[in-house]
Amino acid sequence: MHIRGYPQPLELSTDRDRRPTGTRSLMHRDRMYALPPGLHGAYRVVDLRRQIGRYQLEALTRDGLLIPYSRHVVITRDRQLELRTRAAATLLLAGPRAVLTSHTAAFLHGCTAANGGKIHILVDYHRRLSNLPDVAVHQGLYDEEDVVILDGLRTMTIEYALAELLCRAPRRDALACLDQALTPLSREVRNEFRAEVRYRIASRRDPRGRRRSQVLLDLAGGLAESPAESWLLLSLFDAGFPVPTQQFPVLDMRGREVYRLDLAWEEPRVAVEYDGYAAHVDRVARDAARDEDLRRRGWTIIRATADDLKDPARLHVEIRRVFWQRRFAA
Repeated sequence: MHIRGYPQPLELSTDRDRRPTGTRSLMHRDRMYALPPGLHGAYRVVDLRRQIGRYQLEALTRDGLLIPYSRHVVITRDRQLELRTRAAATLLLAGPRAVLTSHTAAFLHGCTAANGGKIHILVDYHRRLSNLPDVAVHQGLYDEEDVVILDGLRTMTIEYALAELLCRAPRRDALACLDQALTPLSREVRNEFRAEVRYRIASRRDPRGRRRSQVLLDLAGGLAESPAESWLLLSLFDAGFPVPTQQFPVLDMRGREVYRLDLAWEEPRVAVEYDGYAAHVDRVARDAARDEDLRRRGWTIIRATADDLKDPARLHVEIRRVFWQRRFAA
């Protein structure tokens, strides 16, 4: 079930709804072999044996050009680390009713903050998958109307995947993914989308995580410009600070926007700016001039770095110090 007017599915992935086409070539003992398209470089052994023959399959596997994913599925060596290849191999192994969910589904929908390490797959209660260290198996019931095809892969809708993440995944990952899903939507559609995710959470058979999910849903605004900004917001919330305004505009005397602050508390005029290395390594002088201009306008700018995301103690002390100065200054 999707909300009316919402993209089917979320328009974040750049190459969705395409199965790989054309043949692939592998060189073996100075001879070129043509492989059928497969699914992102993943093949069922029984299908490949029928298409290229047992001896050629064994030779390509023996020489490491095809890698056994399991007894029944192989993948091409050059694509063995790709998420879509591993996801395709897991689906081929699990059977036609299996579907990608949780982190993997969110990633395929375009939420790059999702953890792409393990492949998360949803199967029926009677289905058993074992001896797959890089696969997280979820068992449960679902409706086929909640399944979409992304890049040729059976995948749960973004609303379903986010409900799972908000209830069960690390909170930082869940909040960042929700922010990424909200970002391309208009304000009106964001509210509808949030309501749909709430409905998904309330409909889960497993009640665990519902309370924490509501906090994350209220915190996400779709305004973070990177996962790090989502993590920073969560850090400030957990530390007990008032929730700051994201992307706060600073206006000049004519009402024109001159600056936009990552996280700001308007009344004390205190803001936190996140300095990602790639974005700020060549901007030290310009950022210093910007901060000085903001200081003249009455703002105190506190800069946060990646180290503050790992250990936020310094940042929290600095914010409290500035709050105290602003509140009790004569």
